[in-house]
Amino acid sequence: MILRLLDIVLAAVGLLVALPLIVVLFVIGLFDTGSPLFLQVRVGRRQLPFTLVKFRTMKTDTQSVATHLANPETVTKMGALLRRTKLDELPQLWNVLKGEMSLVGPRPCLFNQEELIVERAARAVFDARPGITGLAQVQGIDMSTPRLLAETDARMLESLSPATYFGYILKTIAGSGSGDRMQRG
Repeated sequence: MILRLLDIVLAAVGLLVALPLIVVLFVIGLFDTGSPLFLQVRVGRRQLPFTLVKFRTMKTDTQSVATHLANPETVTKMGALLRRTKLDELPQLWNVLKGEMSLVGPRPCLFNQEELIVERAARAVFDARPGITGLAQVQGIDMSTPRLLAETDARMLESLSPATYFGYILKTIAGSGSGDRMQRG
C-alpha cells in the first residue's frame, strides 16, 4: 500500500517536472523516426496484458523481439542517447500512474518470452506489478538469462521495502546497470 502511494506521488511529480523534457524529446523523436512513441503489449501483473509506452529508440520497421535479440543496427543515433541516459523510460511514468506498472518491480516481458514467463510464474513474480527498474536492472541482469532474471526478481520482491525501493531508484538514476544487451551480428 505504501509503495503504491509512493508510485503515484513520484510518478505524478516526475511527469510534471519532466514535462518540458518529454515535450522536447517527443519533438526530436518526430524528426528522428517520425513516430516518437513506442507502444508494445507486455505481460503485466497476474500475466494480464497491458500496453507499455516508451520513447522509440529503434527504426519503426524493427521486428518486435526482446532487446537482446534485436539487431543493434536498428537503434537510431537519438535512440542510443535515450537508451544510454535511460530517458526512453520516461513515458512509462504514465503506466505507473495508471496502475499497470510500479517504479520498482520486475521488467515487463513480451508474451513470446515463454521461458521467462514459466520461470517467473513458478516464483510468483507475476503477483507484483512490473517495474521500470529493480534489482536485476541495477545489477545488469537482462532477459537473455530467464532463470537468473526470475530468481533475481523473486529475491527483490521478497525484500522490497520503502528503503530498497528508493535504493533501486537512486541506483538507476546514478547509472547502475546497463539495460538489456543487444547481440552483435
